[in-house]
Amino acid sequence: MTLTRLTLSIAAVAACGGPAKEAAREPIAGGAPPALVTADTVTVELPLSLPAQLYVEHDAAIYARSSGIVESILVDLGTKVGPGQPLARLESADQAIALAQSNDRHDNAVVQAKRLRALRLAGLVSQSDSERVELELREAVLTLKKARRDFDLTRIVAPFGGVVTGRSARIGRLVDPGDSLFHVTALSPVLAAVRIPEASAFGVKLGAEADVLGPRGEKARATVVRGSPVIDPASGTREVVLQLTSGDRLPPGSSVMLRIGSETRRVVAVPREAIGEGYALVWDADRASLRQVTVGGELPGERIEVVSGLAPGEKVVRTGP
Repeated sequence: MTLTRLTLSIAAVAACGGPAKEAAREPIAGGAPPALVTADTVTVELPLSLPAQLYVEHDAAIYARSSGIVESILVDLGTKVGPGQPLARLESADQAIALAQSNDRHDNAVVQAKRLRALRLAGLVSQSDSERVELELREAVLTLKKARRDFDLTRIVAPFGGVVTGRSARIGRLVDPGDSLFHVTALSPVLAAVRIPEASAFGVKLGAEADVLGPRGEKARATVVRGSPVIDPASGTREVVLQLTSGDRLPPGSSVMLRIGSETRRVVAVPREAIGEGYALVWDADRASLRQVTVGGELPGERIEVVSGLAPGEKVVRTGP
């Protein structure tokens, strides 16, 4: 097999799901040895790449707070809602009657209290009668407040603005306090929390920017909005929270990679043209073998980091022009 045919086999193996392990060795025929490069170690200062999951501060399950039958549902999955917007109603005939009765008793107690206060000033009623009427008024006020709250609890409302991301409420269903009815999630601000290793922890300041890479190639920018002032002794990391500020829209819950700050480390590096489609031709004892490699970021001098698959000092066939 010629060197040209061996080089072309990289694409063929990758296209058909080639082996992850080292391919069978093939001698290079036909004279001069191929152009070789050596995998070397270099010291680089690269951004930290940290996995994170996006979230929002306001994300809540909405529960029933009183017993009753669901009478109407006013929103559905995906509906945008504002703070205090009604989501559903429970049957409330009994609560409405109790509220009307409490309101009448309260109005009557107010009238009686005003009359007794006037008579008290004129010295026509006793102190005990005046105190009794005032006590009845206070009780009427409390009873009215409770009746209003009982009625209000039959109205299910959004605690904040966002979108309905879950709905288990069903018309005619009997619910008890604590039964889940909806889930509401705010759309912004979108946040990400990461833990930065101690060596780089305090190099990341408030206001520092980071690149956000989404699961489908989305790209966004984020800014550090808060951070812990201490190192967690258990993990040796410092937690910081970032807020997405621009770029592609990424929904809460997305798994992303954050590139932030920098760290100095030793990496294995080869010229970019020595790697083809995740494979390299490793030269050993006048033979070439096809080997799968995992690459990292681009390095200065048109080189690329090799995360796994190559050891320092190994010879690699230059597959590019």
